[in-house]
Amino acid sequence: MPSVQEAADELARLFSGAAAGTQGPAGSDLEFLPGPGLEPLPRSPAPADCWAVDGGQALVADARCVQVGVTRAARARWQDGSCTLEEVTGSSVHVLTGSSGGERARSWLAATGAPVAAGAPVDLNLLRDWAEWRLVAASVEQAGPGALVLVDGDLQPDWRIPANWLARLLERAAQRQVVLVGVTKHSSLSRGGAPLVGQLEMEGARRLGPQACWWAPVASRRPELGPGLLVAVARLDPDARFAFRVDLPADAPAETVLGQLRSLSDDAAFPGYPYPLSMADRLAACPGWVRDQVRSELDAALEGAGVDVEARERAFADRHRLMERS
Repeated sequence: MPSVQEAADELARLFSGAAAGTQGPAGSDLEFLPGPGLEPLPRSPAPADCWAVDGGQALVADARCVQVGVTRAARARWQDGSCTLEEVTGSSVHVLTGSSGGERARSWLAATGAPVAAGAPVDLNLLRDWAEWRLVAASVEQAGPGALVLVDGDLQPDWRIPANWLARLLERAAQRQVVLVGVTKHSSLSRGGAPLVGQLEMEGARRLGPQACWWAPVASRRPELGPGLLVAVARLDPDARFAFRVDLPADAPAETVLGQLRSLSDDAAFPGYPYPLSMADRLAACPGWVRDQVRSELDAALEGAGVDVEARERAFADRHRLMERS
């Protein structure tokens, strides 16, 4: 039986850099660059117009064969040093049944123009992701020339949204002189099996100094698998503890765009992360009170529809938690 010590020994080998090779998660469409080099990152003037979009989700009730979930998306707009828009789409409540997701969930996707194949499975992740990317597409249309549109996560929608949809969105953004940028808080990129971003953070402090801002191109998307993409890791503020993965269109001026992000990432509460995205994240989040509120409203509506409390409790009771409490 594998022991704690054996697990620690394996992790120590990974963290020591004994293994080699940079890679993404299984099935990644990225082609990794040999030996990413760190470059100092100069600060560029902040863009006159910046939009940031994020999505949130929560599971409200779970009977395994049927689930109730809530999703929402939000965006913030930053213009000339001030926040000029905070917008939340409102909470969408979805009933999911089986792998198909349920008729109402599929109808919502179709009604909102989701480019999802008719037979594709539908779950809460897809519903939240599509709500978010719809808002990204709307922001591209409303942004001014020279704007950045920031996305929480990488520039890759849910796998059920085809690559040609993203390609058309990037083309439209380029036509409008808008740059889409994805910023990932917790990256799955690795080198030798150990987290790549953490390794680059330590290398950056050692080679360039603890207060240095830097960036390193680490991968590109293979052109036959989707629109051109550059993946970089960047430390965006001298006081930041963390660096982040940043995705850019392959033809974007990477150093200039990352320098613009530097000018948007000096918030004292979370240095090194673009504060328009922090605002969108706060607006889109589905914390416990949102889940509880939706559940309370759902219970009241079910009672009004004649579903008695015993039927509801037997369907949605968390038996694991109840047994652990006994």
